[in-house]
Amino acid sequence: MKYFTSKIKLVLFIFLINLFPVIAFSGPPYDTDDPEPVDFRHWEFYSASHITHDDEGWNATMMHFEINYGAAPDLQLHAIVPFAFNSPSGEKISYGLGDVELGAKYRIIRETKDVPMVGIFPLVELPTGNSSRGLGNGKAQIFLPVWVQKSFGKWTTYGGAGYMINFSENAKNNLFLGWQVQNQVAKNLNIGTELYYKSPQDENGKSEVRFNVGVIFDMNEHNHLLLSAGRSIQGPVKSQMYIGYQLTLGNN
Repeated sequence: MKYFTSKIKLVLFIFLINLFPVIAFSGPPYDTDDPEPVDFRHWEFYSASHITHDDEGWNATMMHFEINYGAAPDLQLHAIVPFAFNSPSGEKISYGLGDVELGAKYRIIRETKDVPMVGIFPLVELPTGNSSRGLGNGKAQIFLPVWVQKSFGKWTTYGGAGYMINFSENAKNNLFLGWQVQNQVAKNLNIGTELYYKSPQDENGKSEVRFNVGVIFDMNEHNHLLLSAGRSIQGPVKSQMYIGYQLTLGNN
C-alpha cells in the first residue's frame, strides 16, 4: 500500500508542476507526429511530462522543455531538453538531464483538396543523459520519419513511418509505424486517438503495439493544455501518460 501511495503522489506532482509551468513545451500529446511545421516566424514553447509504467518500474520526463520555430516557409527547427526520472522496481530513484533532441521538420508537399500534406522530420538524440543511471541511451540515436496528413472538415488524420538508428551496444535499429485521427468537437476542444507499432529495440526485446487517447484544450489563442493516456495492447507498458502546456507566439 505504501508503494502504491508513493506512485500516486508522483503522478500528482508531475500533474501539478505542469499546471503552473514556465514558458516551454513538448510536441502534441501523441507519439505519432504530423508533417505540418510551425508557421513562418512563429514560435511554440512547451512544458510537459511523459510518464511510462511497466513491470520494471517507472520512467518519466519530469519535466521536458521543447521549442519549435518557423525558420522559413515549410521549415521548422526543433529542440527538446528533458529532465529524466527513472525509478526501477525496488531500486534507487535517479533524476537528471536526459538525452537532448534536435531536429528539423520540412514540409515537402502542401495539402490540397485531393492531395495530402507530406513532410519529413529527421531527429538526432544526443547522449547527454547518464545511461548508467537509466537517464539516457548512452550513444546517439537518429530517427528518420516520413509523415502524411489529410483534413476533412472537423476531422484530421495523420501518420507514417520512421526508422530509428541506434548506435548503442546491444541495441537494434527499429521501426515505428503509427496513425492518428482527431476531431475538433468544439471551438476550443480537440479529441483524438492513435495506434502505433514499434519493432524490438534490442536483441532480447519484443515488438510493441500501443494506443493513446488525447485531448487538446485551447484556453485562448496563445495558451493550450494537452493530455493523453494509453497503454500497450501488445507489450509490457501497463500505462503511459502525457501532460503538457503549450504557448504559441507569432510574428507576421
